[in-house]
Amino acid sequence: MALWDSSKNMCSMEPTADGSPTVPEPELYRSIQAVLPRETDQLQQSDCFNKGMLRWTLHKKVQKNPASSLSLVWLLIKELEKAERWDSRKCIIPLLHTLMYAIFQTAYIPDELYKRVYDFCKRLLTFPHPYCTVGLSYTRQIKTERFIPGLMYQRMVIAEQRLKTVHYPFQERVFVLAEPEVFSESLVTVVSGDFEVSATSSGQFLNPLDHMRSVVQHSIQAALGDEHCHGPKLAQALKDMGQEVEPYFQEVLASLEQSLEEGVRGEGGVLRSRLLQLYNEILANADSEPLSGGPLCDCPLPNPEMSFHLWTADLDIWRELAKWLRSSSMSEQFSIIEEQEDPELGESPIDMMPCDMTRFSIMSNDSGIERDLPPSTEPSQLPSLDAVSMTGPWEQSKNEQDSKLLRRGGIKMKPSVKDSMVLIQENMEDQASLTGAGGSGGRGGRRGMTLQRRAGSSVMHNPFSKQQRQLTARIVIMGTDRVLGRLAKAYYFFRKREARRLFLTMKVDLQFYYIPVCSPRSPSSPVKENHQQSKGDSCTLGSYLSNVDPWYNCNIKSLGRMIPNLAKMQQASSERQKEPFISDIISYYVRTGQQPVYFAIYFVKISFNIMTKEPVEEVFLTHLDMEFPEFRHIAASVRGDKHRKSSGEVCGAMVSMNYRKVTLSGRDIDEGISVRMTGARINAIPSNEAEDLNCLTLMINETSVKTKNNTVEPPKFRTSNIKIRTLERRSFTVILDRDDSRTYRNVQSIEVSPCVDPGYCVQKTMRSKYKLEEDKDAGLSKYMNKGLPLPINTFAGIIN
Repeated sequence: MALWDSSKNMCSMEPTADGSPTVPEPELYRSIQAVLPRETDQLQQSDCFNKGMLRWTLHKKVQKNPASSLSLVWLLIKELEKAERWDSRKCIIPLLHTLMYAIFQTAYIPDELYKRVYDFCKRLLTFPHPYCTVGLSYTRQIKTERFIPGLMYQRMVIAEQRLKTVHYPFQERVFVLAEPEVFSESLVTVVSGDFEVSATSSGQFLNPLDHMRSVVQHSIQAALGDEHCHGPKLAQALKDMGQEVEPYFQEVLASLEQSLEEGVRGEGGVLRSRLLQLYNEILANADSEPLSGGPLCDCPLPNPEMSFHLWTADLDIWRELAKWLRSSSMSEQFSIIEEQEDPELGESPIDMMPCDMTRFSIMSNDSGIERDLPPSTEPSQLPSLDAVSMTGPWEQSKNEQDSKLLRRGGIKMKPSVKDSMVLIQENMEDQASLTGAGGSGGRGGRRGMTLQRRAGSSVMHNPFSKQQRQLTARIVIMGTDRVLGRLAKAYYFFRKREARRLFLTMKVDLQFYYIPVCSPRSPSSPVKENHQQSKGDSCTLGSYLSNVDPWYNCNIKSLGRMIPNLAKMQQASSERQKEPFISDIISYYVRTGQQPVYFAIYFVKISFNIMTKEPVEEVFLTHLDMEFPEFRHIAASVRGDKHRKSSGEVCGAMVSMNYRKVTLSGRDIDEGISVRMTGARINAIPSNEAEDLNCLTLMINETSVKTKNNTVEPPKFRTSNIKIRTLERRSFTVILDRDDSRTYRNVQSIEVSPCVDPGYCVQKTMRSKYKLEEDKDAGLSKYMNKGLPLPINTFAGIIN
């Protein structure tokens, strides 16, 4: 079947010298073939980098030649059908994401093409995971888009550009957090400049009116097509309107949303008639005679609104979210909950407010209840208050000369059952597909969960459902394992604070993304190079995601290696950057990467050999390294020795280890041993696919065993819980997630276990009020995953 000739029916909203440029179909076909992975590919870094760059180049090529967008959609669906016939599943995910990203930005798609895309996505439901999950998500979107053309584009622009409307009150924001140890000052300047270029069109910043005109233009063209719509006339009329375009923008939104609620089909239905009426009104107001048809104009999809931050010690990501929450158009509807500041939980929501905003109230550090006073304190000795809480149980004395306040009877305000159930429900929905590493209570016994790491959401989320939180924060992390460790720690304390008093959970949907960026290699001495090699890959989690998701490897992992070199490239070139690169990659990632992979966060209790020093409670995500400083030179020599010493020849400190050995059968066994070591490492991220188990792997530096191939390797202890304690008067040092700022010295013992989700703790506390004897795994806890996972979004999840 011949392709639909789009070159005669499309034009760009930006005038060009040759009218309507197009890309020849053979060139588009060659570009698609170059992007696709092949069975013979060895997945070298250079190949993956080339494929990622070719994908970006393909989309930019079509963006500059909008008349070719429909031809690209036709070619992509043909390649998908060919991959299905040949059972070439490696090509399905890349082609499908590329197809949907092209559909987002195509002005008009015939119903025949919509039907072919919908039928293919529906056939994916019979495929194994993750193809069925990705297919279901896109099946729902294509089905709705076929009946209501232009709805996806409209909703993306409204949410990403924060356009105010009562018809679709959802908003999104991308927060990019970069690791300061990796991003130099020059690189920060380059990235900030890239974001500025992304926010402009032809050198001019886009304002809300520009986005409104694009939404109206795209919606009318998608519904009417080239037979009943003249794109250039409509674009000029909308531009001449100025601010008067907003009523038409609101009318278009209302028409599409009403059609979605009523289930009215766009083509040939009430929606199409209404949009045709609006089209005639717009041209009539512009004193332009309505035309029956003509070429269509392209409406480029702008990159979402982004903010770039260096994650320094002074940055609190939850404060940034609170600022965005208050500055959003819906902030007037929110009742701000003030919370008492607690040293353990960090700053309260009232402290998150910007300095230039009004403080609604200040919560007193005193509960206001007489029986909560210390025994030695009298009510008359209480100091006066400068500010009074809105709900504080205080009243002023009748004697105005007495500046003190009298206390009256009251009760503490505790979180309601409804608020407590929010975290429990989120826990069950987000973790139902996660198989954690937490063991059952008691010694040994059968674990209720398997060791297989899972990905994707068990609750099939419908992007067109209104039963969801109206704010979505897409947090993009850029850096090494260090910054991921900081994210895990911040996320843990955030959940802990939310379990005590809900603030952001009920309003903001958090989505996490990760772009591994390593520090550029600099010439160093052989000793320093060997030390760096002993530490291993600094982006362990990124390497794991690139192994389980090849499309992530091509677009994110490989391109992340190029980011540190951008500053040098920019300095070498005197020209100003014309095309956004990093922001384009991030936009593609956050829009199409909707399949999370869950990583368990682990809790560690660190005890010191100094009696006056209190134990520290910490969390980590990827690594925990421990070493005895006095044996550091011995450990270095052993690492460089190919003929590793046997356990009987090792010198070091004697330690005792009590751990729960995990097995594939689920029947875990508690074991204990004593061993002499100079250090050890606990890994939470597997080094290869064959060892992809959701548990901890302990490796001791000196102890070694012979394998079947007569090679000497350190033994691996797979465990979910472990306690290590020194038996001598020696202390060791602990480093979490390879972050030097999270180094603890003079450590006597550590206890590591899966981090328990505070949402489960809330349910357990509520249940304990009604039962004196604690019943293990009773009530909702039977069906809840007790561990706290950190979901990182990818394009496909895990492809086995």
